[in-house]
Amino acid sequence: MAHYNTMQWLLLINFLVLIVQTRAKVPAIIIFGDSSVDSGNNNELNTVLKSNFKPYGRDFIGGKPTGRFSNGKVPGDFISEAFGCKPTVPAYLDSSYSIKDFATGVNFASAGTGYDNATSDVLDVMPLWKELEYFKDYQKKLKEYIGEENGTETVSEAVYVMSLGTNDFLENYYSMNSRRASQYTVEQFQWFLIESAGIFVKELYNLGARKLSVGSLPPMGCLPLERTRNAFYGSGCNEQYNKVARDFNKKLQGLVVNLNRELPGIHVILSDSYGILLDIIRKPSKYGMFEMGFMCNQYSPFTCTDAKKYVFWDSFHPTEKTNQIVADNVMRKSLFRFM
Repeated sequence: MAHYNTMQWLLLINFLVLIVQTRAKVPAIIIFGDSSVDSGNNNELNTVLKSNFKPYGRDFIGGKPTGRFSNGKVPGDFISEAFGCKPTVPAYLDSSYSIKDFATGVNFASAGTGYDNATSDVLDVMPLWKELEYFKDYQKKLKEYIGEENGTETVSEAVYVMSLGTNDFLENYYSMNSRRASQYTVEQFQWFLIESAGIFVKELYNLGARKLSVGSLPPMGCLPLERTRNAFYGSGCNEQYNKVARDFNKKLQGLVVNLNRELPGIHVILSDSYGILLDIIRKPSKYGMFEMGFMCNQYSPFTCTDAKKYVFWDSFHPTEKTNQIVADNVMRKSLFRFM
């Protein structure tokens, strides 16, 4: 063991105290988005898009299918844990939880939703504006529970995580008989979504939010379903979709820059998952996994006895291991600024 003099010990203690004090500045993690972060809100909706059945949740606490679209945790859970908050973030519509549970973290995400309200109509899920309405309801309950002053401080110091946009393209714009495709070019639709994202962030800002993470689009052309559809070209990634994602992410970065300039006291960052997920897909062995074409199947639970060996859990959603790698990468490269 290394030997320290008195001054070195004092410096070390001060450093550890600083870490604890810094972590304490994040009282809650508040999540908005789609199935990439939904922790069970869709269970309470009249929609076919649910995952509250086995083998979903097979590797979650108690092996319970909570409504998370994975075999275990989703990125928001890992992010919450990294900030020293709770290890899982409960869904706001889950009646088994109360404001006592939500005070340190709450999830409003709904699988299948997007920035475009028309996207949520495809599978009858919660539109983004409704997630915002539930957040307003949450604020009221929070202030009743911990007091006006403490509630206002929690809202201000909390970290807000947004993860959505993929459904706007794959379930909306590129779907058969898409109304949006007849209204907009791809680039026009991207700008339409960027405008919607900006409006949403400003709504959160007006409600007291100050620390926001806006998630990028993933390499959506490399999702297993899209690779299957691309079988005519050798089952490789759909590079057209990947380019759309990269172009959108550049526009999203521009939005982040503008929001930080326009809104006093706000701190918005872009949490980029595109690069790390593409690297996992292209070099799975680097992360201890198989080639990404192999995946677990929600209808055949025996296709993978060890989900840690797979990049994807189903045709759209990553395994818990992939989620953790992506969340850790985002924490190191972006979200650490809020610590």
